[in-house]
Amino acid sequence: MAVEELQSIIKRCQILEEQDFKEEDFGLFQLAGQRCIDEGHIDQLLEVIQNEKNKVIIKNMGWNLVGPVVRCLLWNNKEDDKVKYFLLLDLLVKLCNPKELLLGLLELIEEPSGKQISQIILLLLQPLQTVIQKLHSNKSYSVGLALSTIWSQLSLLPVPCSKEQIQADDYGLCQCCKVLIEFIKPFVKEITDDQENSLETQRLKDELLKFCFKSLKCPLLTAQFLEQSEEAENDPLRSFASEIIGFLSAIGYPFPKMILNHGKKKRTWDYLEFEEEEDKQFTDSLASLAYLVFVQGISIDQLPMVLSPSYLLQFNMGHIEVFLQRTEESVFSKGLDLLENSLLRMEDNSLLHQYLEIKSFLTVPQGLVKVMTLCPDETLRKKGLAMLQLYINKLDSQGKYKLFRIMASLNLLRYLVIKDNESDNQTGLWTELGKIEKNFLKPLHTGLNMSKAHYEAEIKNSQENSQEVQRSKDFCSVTVGGEEMPNMPPEMQLKVLHSALFTFDLIESVLARVEELIEIKTKCTSGENTGIK
Repeated sequence: MAVEELQSIIKRCQILEEQDFKEEDFGLFQLAGQRCIDEGHIDQLLEVIQNEKNKVIIKNMGWNLVGPVVRCLLWNNKEDDKVKYFLLLDLLVKLCNPKELLLGLLELIEEPSGKQISQIILLLLQPLQTVIQKLHSNKSYSVGLALSTIWSQLSLLPVPCSKEQIQADDYGLCQCCKVLIEFIKPFVKEITDDQENSLETQRLKDELLKFCFKSLKCPLLTAQFLEQSEEAENDPLRSFASEIIGFLSAIGYPFPKMILNHGKKKRTWDYLEFEEEEDKQFTDSLASLAYLVFVQGISIDQLPMVLSPSYLLQFNMGHIEVFLQRTEESVFSKGLDLLENSLLRMEDNSLLHQYLEIKSFLTVPQGLVKVMTLCPDETLRKKGLAMLQLYINKLDSQGKYKLFRIMASLNLLRYLVIKDNESDNQTGLWTELGKIEKNFLKPLHTGLNMSKAHYEAEIKNSQENSQEVQRSKDFCSVTVGGEEMPNMPPEMQLKVLHSALFTFDLIESVLARVEELIEIKTKCTSGENTGIK
């Protein structure tokens, strides 16, 4: 019955001109064609599609059958049937209107969830590539739309974090990354083959650049790579990273260019203007790229040999800061690796204290303190401490002192006094102790005493006048430190003042503990030197 219905519709449409096809014709063709697929009349459907007389009909209406064919390929396990379905899909891709096919294929890619995401992508990437290559106008837009849709779906898949997960590839992410590279290659070739660098080629560059940077963030920012050199060659995610960096170079954005234009984003990105909402993605992507080059060694041979270790450290510190701000262990561990890689290039005491004027040179050690104190993984905590010690060793003497002072000083100082014995002096703390006591601890004592006295006076004054203020008006103002506090009820002002006083008490208690620890440590060292047990 379904075959007869399809033949009846075909016969009626054969006598019509292409522009005379009605919406009703499209609906009837789709319904009859889908029934043929559901009832297994594949041979008859193939015969209709391959008939030269039906060429115009299939061109305009055939794309509606792609969805049913794809679903049969996903759910039908009979190999003989699958061969016919693949033939059917190939014919539709070859004969149908590419614009309609493009939208239909992308809709199919957007539909699934979970493990079905990779199944549909693996099935449709080759047909999608063929369809886009048939488009002769505005191809860059179609490539961008396809890559954006694919990436949005792939970003929903969990990234494997261990050798076992990479090998198992339960969600198919690794397979998709491999096939995706083959999908992109023809479009990269179009760019490299266009010697005139036409406007359409520039737009295609933009779309590929956007995708490369998206890929550097997801999945590559969180991806873990196989460590052993013999296994690295078989690491699908590392291969994907290598290809992405290769694409960047091929389309005119090699990694050395990004380094040499560091801090000059507009001069680096000739055509692509990152929108404001993409700035965070841009930052994450560059950090991921730096890790891949410096730690994984991908394309590192392209770096000019003239770049100094201090320049490379300055370039990487912003990226390390990005890593350490993240909460995922798989991400901030990369920050530790990148910091280690950058610091080991430098001689001890060679990092000038002027570098501490750069924000990231102070925020990175603060991030290390967080890792050392908050990370649940003991190995990463120990590495955080080792990296802080290494960082301090690279600073000159003024830098060491300055670092101990613009950081969260007391907590860091307390931690270092506990962990670093005077006899070891791994951080250089005990060498600079005299300066720290004179220029930091003693002035802090004075400042705390003065601040506490000031706030205690304000509390007393506020309490004495609160009843009078309440009778005259509901709100009052208080001047603290030469600045007027915002108007608020007297009760709220008292709470604010007491809270500040409590904070000073906390600082004072930590300060007392630091001084106590210093005294204990110095006495122990003195006792050891004199032979006293």
